[in-house]
Order: sequence, then C-alpha cells, then structure tokens
Amino acid sequence: MHFFLAIFNKKPYLCTRKSLKTFKTFRTFKPLNMLPTVALIYDFDGTLAPGNMQEFGLLQAIGYTNPAKFWNLCDQIAKTNDAGGIAVVMYAIQAEAQRAGIRCTRDMLREFGKTVRFFSGVTEWFDHINAYAAQIGVEVKHYVNSSGVKEMIEGCAIAKQFEQIYACTYLYDSNGDACWPSVVVDYTKKTQFLFKINKGIREVSDRVRINEFVPSNERPVPFERMIYFGDGETDVPCMRTVKSNGGHSFAVYGNEKKRALAQQLLSEGRVNFACAADYTEDGQMMEIVKRILDKIKADYTLSQHQSVNRDTLNMYSALGDTME
Repeated sequence: MHFFLAIFNKKPYLCTRKSLKTFKTFRTFKPLNMLPTVALIYDFDGTLAPGNMQEFGLLQAIGYTNPAKFWNLCDQIAKTNDAGGIAVVMYAIQAEAQRAGIRCTRDMLREFGKTVRFFSGVTEWFDHINAYAAQIGVEVKHYVNSSGVKEMIEGCAIAKQFEQIYACTYLYDSNGDACWPSVVVDYTKKTQFLFKINKGIREVSDRVRINEFVPSNERPVPFERMIYFGDGETDVPCMRTVKSNGGHSFAVYGNEKKRALAQQLLSEGRVNFACAADYTEDGQMMEIVKRILDKIKADYTLSQHQSVNRDTLNMYSALGDTME
C-alpha cells in the first residue's frame, strides 16, 4: 500500500492512489516515504560485550594484570572524595596510564577497542536485523548508550554499525593527550540521550533543542519505536522510560548474577523481557525483536490507514461532495 500527500486549497491530505483518482481536482501530490524508523539502543559493557571493555587489554597494559585491583582503586578514590564512580574511572585510566609511561591518546584508546570481544552472535546481529527490517518495510538505526569509553567503542569491530555512539569521552590537549573528561555518562545522562534520539539530536553539547517542545507525532523516533538493551543498574531508568512510553526493554544477562538481576527487573515490571546474551540468528532475543518489529510495522500501517480514512472524509467535505 502506497500513500501520497495531496494538496487541495493549500491544505495537505493523506491519500491512497485510489482516492487520488477519485478526486480529479487535486493537482499536486507526492509519494510519502512510509518506512517507520525504529531505534535499537544498546548499553555496551555486559550487554554486547562480557565484562568491562577496559579488561580486554587496556588495564593490563597500564599495570593491572588483575583488573579487580583497578576497580578497587576506583572505589577507594570515589569513597574518599565522595565522587561519581564514572568520572573516577576516567580519571584513573588517565592517571594510571601516565604513571605507567603510556600516553593516553585517542588513537591508543581506539587501538585497545580493537581487542574487545563480544557475546555470541553480536557481530552478525546487525546484518540479520537490518535485513529483516528491510524485508518488512522498517528502517532500523542502532545506537550505543554507554558509560564506557567512546574512543574504545569507536575502535571496536562493530563501531560502523551504529548511527551514533553516546558514551564517555575525553578532552585532548595540543599534544593529543587526554587531559580532562569532556563527557561523563551516568544513568541520568543515559536517560537524556534517549530524548536526543527521540528528537533527532546528535550533538551531546546541545542544550537548546533538547528542551524545546516538539509534538510527539513530529519526533523522528517516538518512544514506542524504541527497543532498549541493558544489563545493569545504570540502565534501569532507561529501561523504565522506554517501557513506560510504549517501547520495549530487554534485561540482558551473561552470567548467573546478572540473570538474577534480570529476573528481578522483569518481576518488578521495569522491563518487557529478560534474555540471555545470545544474539545468534536462532536465539530467543532475535525472535522476539523480529516480532516487535512486526508489531511496530503493523501499528504504523494501521495509523496511516486511520489518517487516510480521516482525510478522505475531510476531502469530501472540502469538495462539497456526498459519500456514496
């Protein structure tokens, strides 16, 4: 079914090809792109990759063969200074790299991003989802919404799959060395990024458009066309926000501890689904996401038919004709 935007007396009407033939007085019309846009939004550590991205080589390179010692250091610094945990991690990476005589540069972080390993099926997941979406007439965009290091995600094997990567990043001095965190992503910032996706805002620095009123039907990605994947406490506000606004949230687990958390989130109604971190073509998560895409497409098509029905009646009224 193809829909058209017809103009009569400078007013727009949504039409089908059949209704365009009915109303001979319509002179201007154009076909509409009727592909609904769906955002698949992923946390990174523990959701797409097991563990923390820094544990795949970066921590070892700066002297922490036992990564637990690094995380204990971060906890100690945070408690002593009553500081935010994510900001402390960024500081500690920079400080410990300097202590080890290693320059903390954008290129260095991207190189260590190449060492990140993923859960089963992740590297093929995007092509499978994109192909299915194209088959049913849905446009899919993938996003990262992470408290991890953006530069490392940019260097990983799946970076090219993402429309945008929202994550922590550094400022760099004139020599290219990290000197200060420029973006620190905690659970509050993660929720803000959902609204940036909702309104089609790519820039993290934007403070104006994010607060402007935009009618729900004019937003590029309504919340009901969002699918959120997360594994931990920092994802809970995003999971709940997406679910409460008509979208779908997944609690993903890669071990028994995370499975218990996922079951708790499901029982509390904070997520729609709790699934093992299996992204393979035959996995449960793939099947569920395909059915969600089917539903989004069906709901969207039905809403267009409702609009055509309404506008057809309005056209009859505008032309002064009577219904047959």
